[in-house]
Order: sequence, then C-alpha cells, then structure tokens
Amino acid sequence: MARAPLLQLSDVSLTFGGTPVFDRLSLTVQAGDRVALVGRNGSGKSTLMKVMAGLVEPDRGTRVIPAGVTVGYMEQDPDLAGWATLGDYAASGLPAEESYRIAVVAEGLKFDPATPVATASGGERRRAALAKLLAEAPELMLLDEPTNHLDIQAIEWLEAELAQTRAAFVLISHDRAFLRALTRSTLWIDRGEMRRRDTGFAGFEDWRETIWAEEDEARHKLDRKIKAEARWAVEGISARRKRNMGRVRALQAMRAERAAQIRRQGTAAFGLESGPLSGRRVIEAERLTKIYGDRVIVRDFSLRVLRGDRVAFVGPNGVGKTTLLKLLTGEIAPDAGTVTLGTNLEIAVFDQSRARLDPEASLWENLTGDPLMAVSGAADQVMVRGMPRHVVGYLKDFLFDETQARAPVRSLSGGEKARLLLAKLMARPANLLILDEPTNDLDVETLDLLQDILGEFDGTVLLVSHDRDFIDRIATTTVALEEGGRATVYPGGWSDYAAQRPASVPAMAEAGRPSPRREEPARAERARAAGLTFSEKRRLDELPGQIDRLTAEIAKLAEFLAQPELFTREPVKFRKASEGMAERQAALAEAEEEWLLLAEKAEG
Repeated sequence: MARAPLLQLSDVSLTFGGTPVFDRLSLTVQAGDRVALVGRNGSGKSTLMKVMAGLVEPDRGTRVIPAGVTVGYMEQDPDLAGWATLGDYAASGLPAEESYRIAVVAEGLKFDPATPVATASGGERRRAALAKLLAEAPELMLLDEPTNHLDIQAIEWLEAELAQTRAAFVLISHDRAFLRALTRSTLWIDRGEMRRRDTGFAGFEDWRETIWAEEDEARHKLDRKIKAEARWAVEGISARRKRNMGRVRALQAMRAERAAQIRRQGTAAFGLESGPLSGRRVIEAERLTKIYGDRVIVRDFSLRVLRGDRVAFVGPNGVGKTTLLKLLTGEIAPDAGTVTLGTNLEIAVFDQSRARLDPEASLWENLTGDPLMAVSGAADQVMVRGMPRHVVGYLKDFLFDETQARAPVRSLSGGEKARLLLAKLMARPANLLILDEPTNDLDVETLDLLQDILGEFDGTVLLVSHDRDFIDRIATTTVALEEGGRATVYPGGWSDYAAQRPASVPAMAEAGRPSPRREEPARAERARAAGLTFSEKRRLDELPGQIDRLTAEIAKLAEFLAQPELFTREPVKFRKASEGMAERQAALAEAEEEWLLLAEKAEG
C-alpha cells in the first residue's frame, strides 16, 4: 500500500494587507522528495515554507502531516533568546546521548558551539540553526537559504550531507550549483500560483521560459479576439440586440478574464556606465604582507590586475578576503610590500555588510541623502549617471514600488537591501567595481541580470563570492586564500580552480591496495587514539558499510546489463542502468580512496 505523503497542503490561501500571497495553492511532499522551491524575491517562498512548517496559519485551506512524521524548519533569522551558547541552542531537543551530533555538524559548518549567543554574528546564528536541524534528522527538512553566510568549503560539506540523507527536503536557495546538484523536482511560485515539475532545478529556466512564451501567445490571441468582438459590438449590435446578447456577455467575460490576468513583474532595469577609461594597469601589488597579532592575512603576495580583468577571491570565511580587497584598493596599508594603483580610476564598492545603507532612514532618504547622488535644490531627484531622475522612478527600475519609497531600510528583505545597494552603486560611472558578496539573497533572475551587466561592463571587477556558478560565469582569474597567509592565483573561474588545485587525496595505484572489507575491526579502534577528528573517526567506521552497499549494487546492475538484447528491447532501461553503474563505480572509487586515506592517517 502506498505510504501517505509526509506533508500535504490543500487549497491554501493567504493574504497580507489585502494583497494575496497565494490563492488556493495545493502541494504534496512524499518520502524521499528533494524539492527546489523557486520564485522571485517577494513571491512568497519563505512565507509558504512557514505555512509548511506550521508557523503561519493560512486564511483558508488545510495542512496535513501524518501522526509520527517529524518536520524540521531552518529559518533565515533564528531566535536564540534564552540560550547561553550556540551549542546549547543547537543541542536543545536532542537526547543527551545524541548530543555528539552537534560536534560533527559544527565541524562541517565551521562554527564553534562554545560561542556565546550574545556575541555571535548573524552568519554564526544561521549555522547553529542549520546544525540543530541536521542533528535532529527529521523525516522532512525545510531549508530556507541554508547556504547564505557559508563559505564554499562548508557549502560543499552541506551538499554532500544532503546528497546522502534519507530525509525528504524542500530547499530555497539562490545557489544554482547547489540546486542542480541536489534537487529532483521543482516547485515554482509565480504570481500566487504554484507549478510543479518532476525534474530538478537544472531544467527550470528552460521550463519557465516555455511557460512564459505560451502565456504571451495566449494573451496575444485573447487580445486579438477581444478587439475583433469589440469592433462587432460597435458596428453590428444595434440591429440585432436581442439575438446577440449571448455574444455581448461573452465579450464581457473575455474582458473580465483579461483584466484578472496578473502580469509578470518586469525585470529590474539595472545599468552600469563605465567611467573614463582607466590606465592599462589597474593594480600592481608586489610582495604584500599583512598580519594582525598572531593572524597572518597574506604573506609575500603579488598580483597584477589589468583593465578588463575579472578577479574572484575565494577561501574560507574569516580567511581575509575582504581585507585583501582593502589592501589592493589602498583602503588599508600593508605591513610590507607595495600597491600601485593605475591612473584615472573611478571605484564603486558593494560591501557585504551593507554598511552604506542607513537602516533607520527610508529608501528615499538613502538615495537623496547620498552626496554622490544628490541634486542641488531638488529633494525628490537623484543624479543617475549624470542625469537627474525622480527618486521613485529610479527605485522602480530596481523593482521597488511607490509605497516602499518611504519605508525604512530595516523593513526590507535581504534581497531588497542588495537591490537598493546596487541602485546606489550603479548611479554613477565607475571603471573599477569592488563586489564583496553581491549574490547573497538575490533571486536567480536578478543574478542573471547582474551577470549579463557585468559581462557587458568594459571596466575591471574584483569579486568576493561563495556562489560557484556566479564565479564561473564572471571570473577570468581566481585567487584562492588559505589559512596562514597563503594566496595562490589561478587562471579561470571556480571550475578551473577546482581542476587545478592540489588534490586533497593523492592518486594511488589499484594494485596492492588493501581492502577495507577485509580489514580487522581493530583499525577503527586504533583510529580513536590517532590524530583523526571526531567526524573522521565516524566516517572511518561508516565507509566499509557504504563500500559493501555500492559493491552489491554494482553487481546487481552488471547482472541486469548482461541480459541478451536488453539494449534493443528496452533502450531506456539500458541507458538508465548504464548511467547508474557509472555513478556507483565513481562513488565506490571515491569511497575506497577516502577509506584508504583515513586508514593510513589512523595508522599514524
């Protein structure tokens, strides 16, 4: 008998302030589902997830979760009031004998459970909330932007954890690479309507464009029909009033249908104007060293940036990427080495802290109060690339409506704050852009537009980001920072860097390799006395079982593929089995390499 869904919403409607967020929305989440929840900023994704979690009560409709099913929710702004440390909060609700899970997850997500809640940053609080959810291991996980404030290493760790979980999950994220790697179906919220596609995010954008094209064609046909019927109503109705009232009513119904259609929100009207042409050499850094106390930010680092270069800086959180940007632009001085800036530079900065926004001031005041945008004698005008614009008109270019213009910045979502900061950045010409985490909180469509604009920008870009897809699309050079002050320059974007960086596991010959399945159990015990981390010890214990499972699956697939004439009789099954065989063989090789590395480390 088929198992009941883990969660079911039926005919759910919700309205805030007279504006419907969604109307008569229905969805189900089954065991094992891996769902991408996508839509523009402000479309209601986070609100819907709160309805799914039972934190927001809809105006009408039902939410059903079978008895015994556990649902966990990770929100963007967790409330940690009442807890002394991040670890106390993360472990709350866990049985004492399972509290070890927090240590494992904290290591992967890179936060210290002993950190006091009172001094924890927003990113640390989010990581603690994510650790709590992963440690509790519910049957259904609801994850709202889990990769925000994670560095790439932590994102890759989380990606691996979710890839192997047996739990179902619904995931909101702007990180394309993360969504492509993990999801198997897509829920798309668009103008209050929910659409579902039973494939992962990889095909979402083509699907969305197809639906929009079909909508446009249907709207065009309806407009033409209304126009034709309206002409008939004017020219022919007077002579045949009684016989044609049905046709008149049909015309009225068509007009009502057309009026009820909700037009798609336009794309933001982003625009960048290059300043005067900079010199050919933009930045020349020679043998830079910067040390704070015992912490080495960078040592003996050299870099030449030429006009038109796009340089991405990657590395763990706290390694010093933002500090290196400030060294390269002359904002702070190095302890040793020199930085020479090129001629005729016009620099614009997008800072990750959003410090250039006054949270208590309105959007209007943040723009008109900026000395670089103010228009003398005009309180409702801003200077945009040399031309005065009405402040509301300019805000509309960035998808803000008139009612938001007088609202305080603190009332905005993370994505809206990012758009407002882009509005300030793009108002004046520049030939050197400093973009420190510009992708946080932006929806996929806005990221697309930003990528297009940067692609057409003929100036120079220095970029810090943890979005692998964004780096791949933008960067021509990648600088990888590591602990201890090491910074290495690689040509290309993230994928190029990942292919060139030193392998974390050395290549080893297959011949003579010991088998983890034949290895005595005492090895795992010796690991506990060796220099393995807590998670490495657990991983060494888990790997033999994983290797046995993969080996058995490969054997079954090999037996299936050995059937005579399978390819000609059932080509689809043959293809899927072949792909499954290749995936498992790759996973087996990776698991055996990992086991061998940990086993050798356990031996000391």
